[in-house]
Amino acid sequence: MLRLIDIIKFANNGNPAPDKRVEKTPEQWKELLTEEQFNITRLKATERAFSSDLCSYFEPGRYVCVCCGTALFDADEKFNSKTGWPSFTQPIKGNVVAYHKDNSFAMHRIEALCSTCDAHLGHVFQDGPEPSGLRYCINAASLKKVTVREKKIDFGGGCFWCTEAIFQRLKGVIKIESGYSGGTVVNPTYREVCSGTTGHAEVVEITYYPDEISFGDLIRIHLGTHNPTSIDRQGADRGAQYRSVIFYRTEEEKKLAMEIIDESRHLFSDMIVTQLRKFEHFYKAEDHHQDYYNQNQQAGYCRMVIDPKLKELKDLYRDKLQD
Repeated sequence: MLRLIDIIKFANNGNPAPDKRVEKTPEQWKELLTEEQFNITRLKATERAFSSDLCSYFEPGRYVCVCCGTALFDADEKFNSKTGWPSFTQPIKGNVVAYHKDNSFAMHRIEALCSTCDAHLGHVFQDGPEPSGLRYCINAASLKKVTVREKKIDFGGGCFWCTEAIFQRLKGVIKIESGYSGGTVVNPTYREVCSGTTGHAEVVEITYYPDEISFGDLIRIHLGTHNPTSIDRQGADRGAQYRSVIFYRTEEEKKLAMEIIDESRHLFSDMIVTQLRKFEHFYKAEDHHQDYYNQNQQAGYCRMVIDPKLKELKDLYRDKLQD
């Protein structure tokens, strides 16, 4: 998660390299954009406050650069700042927005630009909601709202190495990231989470296509591939960071998860203790925790703990597995 100190470092020392670059002449941009879009994105104008309905849209989706189509912000990070401009707490990736010092109009601000094509987006301020404390104040004319197929869900069920390996093998799952959620510490480290002082659980964030695998199927597989009756423990892994938990994003998801937990109780001799918590923030774990099983299949933990889980997954959910 980016914080103000990160933004200042980028503005002072240089920005992360974008995935690609798009460069055009002013005449070429004029052919592609409306007059307002050109004035704002290429000439750094600012639209009038409350001039766009985009300020009041909070439906799921993605916001892309109106010039080059680069995905910039996710609707999950959009909030009502009541300033008159669309506001976000984080970009969709760390390298899609570039930051430059802006001392115009006798003010000291940090300008936000599309790192792909240098389109002026707006500015970044430090009066946003926690935990980042950032407010990306963006001109609506710089953005285009697009619908997306995918959704996200976050599960905790013991060591994230195991959970990641399981859900990587399902049809309709397009991305898995291991990380931490549910606690109070911003950008925690693995060591901090293992200390039990952060309140975070080890989780995986699953990005999936709901038309290929349903939210309900993901819940059922989650309950069926770890022990949801064990409090703060999975096998030899003990501690609150290993708790069984589902982080839902909508009330509809919460209701469905509760229904599936109720219908699954007869499958277990003990009470299901899986927690249901409203999703707030996901903090990606260190790189060496990502794709762990695929990169370390001969490691002792993988052979002794994860391999049996994958065999059980294949036996129980063969029809849900990738070819």
